Amino acid sequence: MPEELDSTPYDALLLLSFGGPEGPDDVIPFLENVTRGRGIPQERLKEVGRHYYLFGGVSPINDQNRALLDALRKDFAEHGLDLPVYWGNRNWAPYLTDTLREMAAAGRRRVLTVATSAYASYSGCRQYRENLAEALATLESEGLEPPRIDKLRHYFNHPGFLEPMIDGVLASLADLPADVRDGAHLAFTTHSIPQASADTSGPVEGHGDGGAYVAQHLDVARLIADAVRERTGAEHPWRLVYQSRSGAPHIPWLEPDICDHLEELHAAGAPSAVMVPIGFVSDHMEVKYDLDTEATAKAEELGLPVRRSPTVGADPRFAAAVRELVVERAATERGLPVRRCALGELGPSHDVCPVGCCPARAPKPAAAGADSPYA
Repeated sequence: MPEELDSTPYDALLLLSFGGPEGPDDVIPFLENVTRGRGIPQERLKEVGRHYYLFGGVSPINDQNRALLDALRKDFAEHGLDLPVYWGNRNWAPYLTDTLREMAAAGRRRVLTVATSAYASYSGCRQYRENLAEALATLESEGLEPPRIDKLRHYFNHPGFLEPMIDGVLASLADLPADVRDGAHLAFTTHSIPQASADTSGPVEGHGDGGAYVAQHLDVARLIADAVRERTGAEHPWRLVYQSRSGAPHIPWLEPDICDHLEELHAAGAPSAVMVPIGFVSDHMEVKYDLDTEATAKAEELGLPVRRSPTVGADPRFAAAVRELVVERAATERGLPVRRCALGELGPSHDVCPVGCCPARAPKPAAAGADSPYA
């Protein structure tokens, strides 16, 4: 029997994710949930919906989360961590409020949450915390006692997140034709966000109150590129690029776009490229469509050999990383010394988001932070 690990004071873990449609009839209602309050016309929703219909109206993210749930529960059981794992989504079933209602009814009082987003930004962290606060307020209005929720720190530089991506790049390089393999460029991709949001993401050591989103991705890209060089003996040029922009044309967003970058690589004579989606935990629609469909079609048009390396998904090393982060945070809450595992130049992220971290244009209450009404 494994030695029992102590998660005290926590009595549950919540896997917090984005959600996605699971059939053609779900697509437009799901997109309405995602864009509620933004005044997006139905015509635009139908245009985006076509991406989902190419895959039968099903986003892969929910099945990815089911696989991750299974991996977490298996890892916890094998390592003696007696902590139930729940799952709630922002935009589709199982909805976050319903899951928290279930947890409150089961008597869960201290909950840790891990979001399927590894980096600091409004959409990747603060918005999830706002959703948590809104759901907890709903429970309180129903006469239920809302649990206290803490959020695991950003895990972008944890070895259990990095190692699966390193192996994925190595496998993708090996899959390229031998005559274009050694000169392959690495295009590290992540979700483009407004430049203003990127500038106020954080804080991060050496970057003041903002700039964490780009700095964290650059650190991850550098770590993976260095590991690939050490294991293959080949130096692969790399760049951080962006995808999935959805904002108004007049608002500056992070660039270059992956398709523009592929054109630049081809024009410069690059023999091949590997697209490495470091900004995404699993193969959801923005990976399956924006990279596997749109960017791959662009590469074929150019005659540029490309491969897309896998996301971390439910890799057992990632499940183990979550377990380690749970035990680390629990020990910290009990006042015990802990070893905070992190690679790269930036070190481990903060446990508690400070006041004003990753602000929105119209701030809302947010749980799991220094300014949380549910702390």
